[in-house]
Amino acid sequence: MSGTLNKVMLIGHTGDDVKMHYFEGGSSLGRFPMATNETYTNKTTGERVTNTEWHNIVVRNKAAEICEKYLKKGDMVYIEGRLKTRKWQDDKGLDRYSTEIHCTDFTFLSPKGESGNSGQNMSSQQATSAPQNSNINSGEEDDLPF
Repeated sequence: MSGTLNKVMLIGHTGDDVKMHYFEGGSSLGRFPMATNETYTNKTTGERVTNTEWHNIVVRNKAAEICEKYLKKGDMVYIEGRLKTRKWQDDKGLDRYSTEIHCTDFTFLSPKGESGNSGQNMSSQQATSAPQNSNINSGEEDDLPF
C-alpha cells in the first residue's frame, strides 16, 4: 500500500473554553484543551487507576466560531481530525515541539440541559456553508399511492 493515513478520533471533555484568534482577511482559529481518560485495575493492589491524556485541539474559521459559541469547559465532545506537530523556539532559543489535533469534524455530546447543545454534528465543510434542513421521516403519512 503506497498511501498514508493521518486520522485521529477522540471522545473526551474540554479542559477550558475555546480561545479564539482572529486574522486579517476574516479567518479565525480556535484552540482548546481536551482530556481523555483511561481507567484500569492494578492487578497487584486491586486499586483502580485513571490516567488522563491531554490533547491540544485546533479548529478553524466558521467551525471555530461554532465551537466558541456552544462548547464550554467540561463539555463532552467527539473530535475527528489529523495530527500536526509545530516547531517553535522558547525564550532561551531552544527548539520546542507541540503536537496538535487539527479538527475536521466534531459532534457535541453533552446533554442539552448541561450546555445548550445536544449532539450537534458539524464538519469543517458544513460549517462554511449554510445549514441544511432535513426532514426525514417526520412521522406523518405520505399520500403516495405505493
